[in-house]
Amino acid sequence: MKALIEIIAKELVDNPDQVKVTEEVEKDLVKIELVVADEDMGKVIGKQGKIAKAIRTVAKAAATKNNQKVTIEITQ
Repeated sequence: MKALIEIIAKELVDNPDQVKVTEEVEKDLVKIELVVADEDMGKVIGKQGKIAKAIRTVAKAAATKNNQKVTIEITQ
């Protein structure tokens, strides 16, 4: 899951070397924190949050395959 989010985020931003993804797994819940540079925040969130929502949708689809739930927090 971590690798999937990292690949997607690095393709969206101008500073892929500043993308950091951490993953914490607790039974059936996966918590992912995505950290990007300040100037790339808008590119990851998108207009009205559409890109962030799409990233979460892809992550939820991948997590469903393993009977898990996922939360993604995007920070600077």
